[in-house]
Amino acid sequence: MPALAAALLTASLALAGCSAGGTQDTASKAVSRPAGERGGQADGAGTEAGDAAAPGAQGKDGKSGTPAGVHVIRTAELTVRVEDARKALATARAAAGNAGGLVQDEVTERDEDSGVTSRVVLRVPGASYDAVLSELAGTGTLLARKAKAEDVTDQVVDVESRIASQRVSVARVRELMDRATKLSDVVALEGELSNRQSALEALLAQQASLKDRTTLATITLELFEKQAVEKERKAEDPGFLDALGGGWDALLATLRWIGVVLGAVLPFAAVLGALLLLWRLVRRLLPAPAPAAGPAEPAHPAETAERGREED
Repeated sequence: MPALAAALLTASLALAGCSAGGTQDTASKAVSRPAGERGGQADGAGTEAGDAAAPGAQGKDGKSGTPAGVHVIRTAELTVRVEDARKALATARAAAGNAGGLVQDEVTERDEDSGVTSRVVLRVPGASYDAVLSELAGTGTLLARKAKAEDVTDQVVDVESRIASQRVSVARVRELMDRATKLSDVVALEGELSNRQSALEALLAQQASLKDRTTLATITLELFEKQAVEKERKAEDPGFLDALGGGWDALLATLRWIGVVLGAVLPFAAVLGALLLLWRLVRRLLPAPAPAAGPAEPAHPAETAERGREED
């Protein structure tokens, strides 16, 4: 029994030493491993945790229906026939205001038949785009609708990348200016800095334009009063008065063209008449030519006898 107990104690001490040595080796390897590998594992774990915590990042935005990270420019054109254009215009303004948008442009005209036509351009957030379209289409009878969605994600990403590069370039030129000691170098660097700064400002303006167009959708609404549309349709059917007016217009046009032709021919006729009158005057002033002498005609027998008696 003492021998067996001694053997078990020795075996347990040997196993404890092996496990401790393995733990120390693992710790030493972790310490000697490059920091980039440890950071990569930590970042990977963090990324996985972040993906698990934000499952909606790969889905769609619940408000606008656009996938996350996608930039879309939305435009629409509506033509609506309404009973009262002023009332429908007020409804369109209220719809844009309630959605957090604005009225960018508005034109209202009244025609000869006392019909009012309005054209208004609305800018609304993309989240309220579909709701505002439905509300505007419900103001009357929808005559035409045209909608367009343009994906500009590539442009947005490209502009952002170019802006980052341009900022680094501007900062590098400024550092060189701080280190420059010669006046010629300073002048050359100032010109280069001005060019790069201008390019950066142009990129920033392009980025702002893309952000504005992707954030706010553009809706162009045209409103026509029903009365004006019906009068226009009636005007398309010609009647007796229309035919009479058309005939009178045709007669006036014919007379006008005849007058134009006469006006074009009159100078030539005047010149020809003057030449003809001059020729006649010259002909009268010239002496008449003498008649040519011809052979004598034989006398009549009665005339010959009469002349003989007179001679006797």
